[in-house]
This record gives sequence, structure tokens and C-alpha cells, in this order.
Amino acid sequence: MLPPPQISRVSHHRVACDGAHDGIPAALGHPRVWLEIDETGYVDCGYCDRRFVLIGGPADGADQAALPDHGDGAGR
Repeated sequence: MLPPPQISRVSHHRVACDGAHDGIPAALGHPRVWLEIDETGYVDCGYCDRRFVLIGGPADGADQAALPDHGDGAGR
């Protein structure tokens, strides 16, 4: 498995992703989507594959390449 292209550590279970990062404005990203982190401690954006990891959760500090893709709904 490959690690996700970008990992964001967050402090809330509910996060928004619009594809903006590293100087790329949201206008060049994707539509804003809201994602919910569950008991696994992480969720992946279905558009850009950014992984959001809950600080202090089960996935925080884990080898991210060893964790399976984890979408926000239909892709689970």
C-alpha cells in the first residue's frame, strides 16, 4: 500500500475538505465536502485522497501506509 498524498492532523471529528493546500487555492481544488471521523480515528477525502487523522485517536502515530483507504460513506 502507498501512504496518502497528504495527511492533516485535526482536533475535531467533523472536518471540511475543499482541496486547498500548499499554496493551491480552493478555487483550483474541488467542491467542499464535510467528512466525519469515526472510531478508526481517520477519514480520507474521496476527491483528493487527503487523510484527516484525529489527534490522539487510534490512527495518530500509526504507519499511514499500513491503514486501508477509508472514505466518508459509500466507499467504505
